[in-house]
Amino acid sequence: MQAEYTTLADYGTDEFVEKRSRFIGYAKPVTTEEEAIAFVNEIRAQHREASHNVYAYALREGQVRRYSDDGEPQGTAGIPVLDVLQKSGIVDAVVVVTRYFGGTLLGAGGLVRAYTEGAAIAVRAARPRVMSPCTVLQMDIDYGQYGKITYILPKYHTVTLESDFGAAVRMQILIKDKYIEAFRKELTELTSATVVPYELEHRFDEIPE
Repeated sequence: MQAEYTTLADYGTDEFVEKRSRFIGYAKPVTTEEEAIAFVNEIRAQHREASHNVYAYALREGQVRRYSDDGEPQGTAGIPVLDVLQKSGIVDAVVVVTRYFGGTLLGAGGLVRAYTEGAAIAVRAARPRVMSPCTVLQMDIDYGQYGKITYILPKYHTVTLESDFGAAVRMQILIKDKYIEAFRKELTELTSATVVPYELEHRFDEIPE
């Protein structure tokens, strides 16, 4: 699998006023260009009376990067929004910053700062999260070994997805790929190779450490 990456956890929005201009930032995780464009169009439809609906998005697939100043002076809006994503290393995400003009010109520097802030607060509201290559492991465990095994799981920052208490304990855990080799080795030593985990699924997921 590919290396870990940073994206957004959910939809987020926030706003502020700068010299009577209202800036509303929106951010959302997406995985395709079609999803990104659909979100931009959705925000545009909500704010038909806005002066500008500036956007940027960054996708892992094809390393796609797009932005629009939407009528603001070139380089003062779309690029600052995209820069917020790129400097944070965020991909598979779209950001729209809507502006309602308040009658006072902000100047080029003021616009850059305002659109940067609009994007930044939206991204914070959507909560960046790190997605790591992970594997779902399943283990069949005797009750006599269950306590010993669950004791070592926190060392590897695993997430228990399922525990079925039948004749034995069938357990499914999510573990980062970088810990699998060490986990397998300790599990083999701990159980004298009587518990052998097998892989059910590979996926990207968030596991805090």
